Amino acid sequence: MPDSKVKNQMSRLDTFLDFYNGLTNKELHRLTELYHPDIRFIDPVHEVRGSDALQRYFEHAYARLSYCQFERKAQSEQGECGFISWQMIFAHQAISKGKKVQLEGCSELHWHADGRIICHRDYYDLTELVYQHLPVIGWATRQVKQRMAQA
Repeated sequence: MPDSKVKNQMSRLDTFLDFYNGLTNKELHRLTELYHPDIRFIDPVHEVRGSDALQRYFEHAYARLSYCQFERKAQSEQGECGFISWQMIFAHQAISKGKKVQLEGCSELHWHADGRIICHRDYYDLTELVYQHLPVIGWATRQVKQRMAQA
């Protein structure tokens, strides 16, 4: 049976995933529950610092998002740092004509002493997120990947 410290650490990752699975554009005010005011958020497209900038980032990201759910693949945590790999299933008006698409990724999280996340970095293949769902660019991206695989 895991000790209480391990159980508490695992619950932080559960809280993180549950938070995102319940997040909508109407719930963005809740970001301050999860993130420290000095949050540093990084993904392949953006880097934002501070809770106000993070709020604006999510307002833009969620404005045309009609569906978003995360499925946990694996997770690990040591001290104040945790990693969770996930599959995101989402529908966004600007991607794939609003149809649901999947994206594999991983989040690296660092917690502040107050229990909120101070640093959040997402890793994922940007071509999988955007480029492959655009007609001409998607075709070109797939061609490049196929040629690289054959080299």
